[in-house]
Amino acid sequence: MNFNSLSQFIPAIVFIVIFLFLLSLEHFFPLRNKTYSLVVRLLINASLSVISFMVVFFLVSPAAKNAISWSSENSFGILNLIKLPAVIEGIIAFLLMDLAFYYWHLANHKVPVFWRFHNVHHIDPDLDVSTAFRFHFGEIALSAIFRIIQISIIGITPAAFFIYEICFTANTIFQHSNVKLPIRFERILNKIIVTPRMHAIHHSQFRTETDSNFSTVFSLWDHLHKSIRLNIPHKDIVIGVPGYTKSGDNNLDNVLLLPFKKQRDYWKKPDGSELFSREKYISENPGKLED
Repeated sequence: MNFNSLSQFIPAIVFIVIFLFLLSLEHFFPLRNKTYSLVVRLLINASLSVISFMVVFFLVSPAAKNAISWSSENSFGILNLIKLPAVIEGIIAFLLMDLAFYYWHLANHKVPVFWRFHNVHHIDPDLDVSTAFRFHFGEIALSAIFRIIQISIIGITPAAFFIYEICFTANTIFQHSNVKLPIRFERILNKIIVTPRMHAIHHSQFRTETDSNFSTVFSLWDHLHKSIRLNIPHKDIVIGVPGYTKSGDNNLDNVLLLPFKKQRDYWKKPDGSELFSREKYISENPGKLED
């Protein structure tokens, strides 16, 4: 079996194993109580995932492979400027890929047209492993352009790209999971990677919390960019986007058409009221993960 075959086969196995393992843990050790029918949510998120995977297969993956081939053939990109030992080059490639995804995630929150699509991910009323694949096909299609720019500028090799994609997928599933880890263990783990409690704050209905914790694999990018927010007691977190909490907002037809509709005020409830500020209820240290 050649490398190209492995690069398609192994990620699928990793995805299935991690997904099923965390789905089981969520059942026995839930971090949050569910507010919505699990079966309905799984059907909606699975439907969105199938469409998104098709876009990945026919658009994003070919774009990434072509960008890798082009940068290699033309010696283009940061990593092609100087010859480095393979291990050092791989580490730098991994870090640059992860940093680039920090900026891409940030752009999806700050650029209005991108947020229209990314909002579909955030209006999920609960947060679990299925949310990790709940992305609108429009956002996935737009990411193809980002992928071409990202890969071309970095000049990553196929092997380094393969390794990063495995880690990227694995930690995306993990951080969206509804698994309750021992707080002491998660505080240690969170110093290195994004964990469930950290990412749950990013899915909070409070805008100041949603606009934080943009990292994908390594949590250090939020520390460096001062966008870290860990000091929110988990019992106080309500998942979703206030403006999209009506009963029919998470129907499949609505989430598919949502980016193309007139947008509501995202941060006001359907009745027009705003969430009260809870700044006074949290500690002054944004870098300490609360239970």
